[in-house]
Amino acid sequence: MSAGRAGAVGDNPTYTVRVPATSANLGPGFDSYGLALARYDEVSVCRTNGPLEILVSGFGAGEVPLDEGHLIVRAIAKAFGAAGARPCGLRLTCVNRIPHGGGLGSSASAIVAGLLLGRELLIADGGRPLSDELILRLATDMEGHPDNVAPALYGGFTLAFTGDDGRPVAVRREVHHDIRVVVFAAEESSSTHHTRGLLPATVPHGDAAANAAAAGLLVHALTIDPSYLLPATRDRLHQPYRAASMPASARLMSELREDGVAAVVSGAGPSVIALVTGEFDVSRWRRPGFDDDFVAVCADGAQLLGGSAAPAGPRSGTAERA
Repeated sequence: MSAGRAGAVGDNPTYTVRVPATSANLGPGFDSYGLALARYDEVSVCRTNGPLEILVSGFGAGEVPLDEGHLIVRAIAKAFGAAGARPCGLRLTCVNRIPHGGGLGSSASAIVAGLLLGRELLIADGGRPLSDELILRLATDMEGHPDNVAPALYGGFTLAFTGDDGRPVAVRREVHHDIRVVVFAAEESSSTHHTRGLLPATVPHGDAAANAAAAGLLVHALTIDPSYLLPATRDRLHQPYRAASMPASARLMSELREDGVAAVVSGAGPSVIALVTGEFDVSRWRRPGFDDDFVAVCADGAQLLGGSAAPAGPRSGTAERA
């Protein structure tokens, strides 16, 4: 992550952040694995002498709240709250390219954007910068789990979990250069809260063991040997229980897998991603209700754009790299 100043309103600098889409779970890595994708929301903020202003274009325009209930505004307030302060007089401009409710991490992107912009505003006020570790913790607190916010922050493939002390930890790995991601972005949306409610309180021991094995293999497949991607993306913990609520997604995923393609539901769905190597004919898999495209892995994670208002690079530390 790098920090920057991009434009100004009067004497007030405007800070702009670009945050990637993400795909969580990746099959067996429920609530822990995530992948950053090179499709971005861009958000700018500057101080004004008037009331809160919010301008939204792209996904969510005309739908999201334009007051203090806006998720990015809440995240900015969260960052200020961590420093014992309160924001005021802000103009927020959001260019949304990540679909809402599609399982591509739109809420995580918004939360990360707000926290990073809040950090820049605090620095401009002469405050001490919030560490990356604190940003991850605040983002996880808002999102509920770290699987999307970790790759949004750090890029690449991340394994994130909550440690014994209750704090989230993220381990980042580079994705093998032969792997490409095909995103089948669903035109319909779903609620993560609803799909999470479809999961059982307990699962058979055999299913848990199978997922543990696949999750371990998936780290190897994503980073060292992609030939294992198909068996490494098998899941028995969440996708089978959610299938009835998104039949088109379940059918597309099943057809891809039957053809030897490592396909999974992205996050809580209903979008689907395929992890492929070599030639892949996207046109063969076009289905009504999905927009399909190759999307590169985002290696860098969230970026604050423009000239620096503070030293470039991570504020303090970064994800553990293995």
